[in-house]
Amino acid sequence: MVRFLARRLGMALGILALLSVIMYLLLDVAIDPLEELRTDPSPNRDQKIANRIALLDLDKPVWIRYLNWLGRFVQGDFGLAWRSMTPVNHLLTTAIPTSIQLVFASTVIAILLGVTIGVLSALRQYTPFDYAITFVAFLLYSLPIFWVAVLLKQFLAIGLNDYINDPSVNWALVVGLSLLSGLFWLGALGGTVKRRLITFALAFAATFGVLAYALGSGWVQHPRIGVVGVGAVAFATAFAVSALFAGLNNRRALGAAFTTAAFGVLAWFGCQWLFFYVPMNELRLLGLLVAAVLVSLLIGWLWGGPDRAVSMRGAAIVAVATSVMVFIDRVFQGWEQYSASGLIRGRPIATIGAATPGLNGDFWIAQLDKFTHLLLPTIALVMISFASYTRYQRGATLEVLNQDYIRTARAKGLPERLVIVRHALRNALMPLASIVPVDFVAMVGGAVVTETIFSWAGMGSLFVRSLLQGEVDPVMVYVMIVGGLAMVANLIADFLYAVIDPRIRVNA
Repeated sequence: MVRFLARRLGMALGILALLSVIMYLLLDVAIDPLEELRTDPSPNRDQKIANRIALLDLDKPVWIRYLNWLGRFVQGDFGLAWRSMTPVNHLLTTAIPTSIQLVFASTVIAILLGVTIGVLSALRQYTPFDYAITFVAFLLYSLPIFWVAVLLKQFLAIGLNDYINDPSVNWALVVGLSLLSGLFWLGALGGTVKRRLITFALAFAATFGVLAYALGSGWVQHPRIGVVGVGAVAFATAFAVSALFAGLNNRRALGAAFTTAAFGVLAWFGCQWLFFYVPMNELRLLGLLVAAVLVSLLIGWLWGGPDRAVSMRGAAIVAVATSVMVFIDRVFQGWEQYSASGLIRGRPIATIGAATPGLNGDFWIAQLDKFTHLLLPTIALVMISFASYTRYQRGATLEVLNQDYIRTARAKGLPERLVIVRHALRNALMPLASIVPVDFVAMVGGAVVTETIFSWAGMGSLFVRSLLQGEVDPVMVYVMIVGGLAMVANLIADFLYAVIDPRIRVNA
């Protein structure tokens, strides 16, 4: 293992060194820092040129400048953005968190949705549901992100803000969305004709009821979840997780999940007191989440059963889902104050920027402002990424379902749930082991087009801006950070393969 890591680390450092040389030489050819000064009509043009040459060491050979840059880089000094005379280290302290904040949620949501829909599409191969999912996936995959972003600004942000100020229920849209929901669940769950009709009716009625209540009761103008909403999500998650991973016959796993859900509902009341009297920040919220997961693991362990890990895993998932809902509920409690702010003026869905300039408020108002600015770019990124994950997962699942060990498991009489979840899904996730780490690296690299369209000052926009302004140091740091993380992602992918597939062993 040590030799393997040392060999991979040496290869990564060699590739990065070669990459830095090539990129520095290319930037030296492509960028002319004196371009605008050559046509400057001012009488002190020669002095300006001389000052810039001295500032950027342009009188020295390119290999000397590269060695000077490399010496500073290995010491942690990433250079200077000379247009604004701002150290690159300072720019990274804001650009990297901004990019991670923008891309993290969309990547996680796209992975969860893509894997789920991909598996369902494979299980319903050559059905209308499979054809519809395939068509939607290819359609979304082919859409340019800049076009999707503009449409979201026009029809979602502006339209939703107009509705909030002048609410009027579009019943045709409500019925249409309810029909789509019914058709989706009808195709996803399958079964006999009677079961399909019942599924369609229930999904249609549930979607229609939720949309009618949300639009007709004014919930959209004053969103609130409350203890009832938190409890509904908690117990629904407990039921779904138990049915999927443990089976409803596993009473101990079911009891652990429902006990965790009940504990989460009771914790909601304590959290209201805690959030009121104790100032919150990201670190304290993370501590509360860790505490909730630890309590859920203890609950799962106490319930025990033939396989304690199943009970503990299900309880932990319920705890995370309930904690997220408690957090969202507390954020929404500040909606009226936020929407009535003079800077928001009743149009809370933002179209540009990462935050509202000059907005005053506590931690929860800041989180709500962050959410409204994240909404559009997150949807845009999810729509594009979701398509690729769906296609990969569908193909991988179909390949696994045709393996001999799956046929053997079915021949032994194992329930279909166990065949899919315990035997097929784990191996079907293997292709994603090469894709997901790279996508998480993209969080730091930033979404260049999305950040530009929505005016987010992340790593992607930093790279584009520095390249256009002829600033070598920020561009080089961007290339080195993204390249280094790509090497780490490939190493992580190797270890994931070893974890997912027991037949694979890391070369020691």
